[in-house]
Amino acid sequence: MRKIAFLRSVRIQRADPYVQRAVRGLAADGIEAGLFHTSGTVGDEDFPGHRERLDRGVTPRELADAVAAWGADAAVSISLPCENALRDAVAKTFLDAVGIPTVMTPLAATMLLVDKWETKQLCKRVGLLVPDGFRVDSDLLAGRGLPVPGYRDALRAQAERIGYPLMSKPVWDSTSMGIRTLRSPADLDAYLDAYRAPVPALPGTVSHAVSAVLEEVVEGDLCSVDIVGYPGSYQVLPLCWTGRAGAEPVFTFADLRWCGPREEADAAFAEVASTLEDFCGSLGVRGSVNVDMVYAGGRFVILEINPRIGGATTLSCSASDTNTFDSLARMARGLPLPTGTAQRVGWAIEFLAGDGIPPAAVVELRRRVRVVTAHELVIDGTSHGDIVVITLAEGDEARTVKALTELHEATGFPAADVMAKITSLLNR
Repeated sequence: MRKIAFLRSVRIQRADPYVQRAVRGLAADGIEAGLFHTSGTVGDEDFPGHRERLDRGVTPRELADAVAAWGADAAVSISLPCENALRDAVAKTFLDAVGIPTVMTPLAATMLLVDKWETKQLCKRVGLLVPDGFRVDSDLLAGRGLPVPGYRDALRAQAERIGYPLMSKPVWDSTSMGIRTLRSPADLDAYLDAYRAPVPALPGTVSHAVSAVLEEVVEGDLCSVDIVGYPGSYQVLPLCWTGRAGAEPVFTFADLRWCGPREEADAAFAEVASTLEDFCGSLGVRGSVNVDMVYAGGRFVILEINPRIGGATTLSCSASDTNTFDSLARMARGLPLPTGTAQRVGWAIEFLAGDGIPPAAVVELRRRVRVVTAHELVIDGTSHGDIVVITLAEGDEARTVKALTELHEATGFPAADVMAKITSLLNR
């Protein structure tokens, strides 16, 4: 094997520093890595290999042709969110057909997992808990196709059965986009009325009245887990805690995100992890999947299972001294993977600096604590400031709080609200 292509749809900086380590490991074995990406600018420090920028609207066929033209012997999908995972799954069918095996969940399973309603049904069949809910079909509500006069009343009856508030989620979307809260029957009626409006015809415009899942609100702690591998050989990375779930939708990165000791939850998750491994094997999952959940009352409720790299991958890798990108590259090479549950080696904490990190604080931050990464977070072309991941060993909590407190007092960074959250977490 001489060349491995990595398919990417968002800025590669979000994979820092683990993708660079994987690429350098390949180079040490005489294998060239190539990045085929559709977003952001990339330098040698971001991806020390071949780099090819493609149009954001590249088709799966065009993507596959570009990879084949480069002469790849294998390919790996590291794209997100889910619409781009689907693109890569289609590209996989073309690449596999010409002898370029691609590490990505097969198309049929990917199409099930990117659909929130289908995922909910699959989870229920294997005994995983999911929020009670029902599907809203945009075509039936808008009067397209078969007329079903009682459809709106059927939805109202379902809503009354579950009770308010309800959370509306587009069937096809991710990263907390398009979520709405319906607090009453009046909210539901207004929501359903929007489906009667004509779909905009202007290029680049999309109606908000799309097919959706309406489900009960489950309040608790948001968490996620990445599972990496292939049938018969999966590794479950540690749980990452990402905020609070409730009736109000929140930005994915709004709260402190962390991976660390939580004994009761870790014990409760063991059986769920085993079920998820079997679930992935039955679908033929290949590569990485990310599972979003709510932990409430000692139980884990599955919100969605995304057939792709997760948004908290850096956190779980940092806390467990693993490297998902290296594991995916090993899969591409046909090498064995570690299996079972990856053990934590310490804490990993991620937080946003919405206004960016003051230049004077950067050097001091790296001097005082172990910094995994600090880079700008850009989503759909919008900057959300800098995002930082730090690690520490268990037993080093007090020293880390002291070091960050002194940095805050000297520079104003981290912000007071972030400092309060870190202090509360590490002083538990």
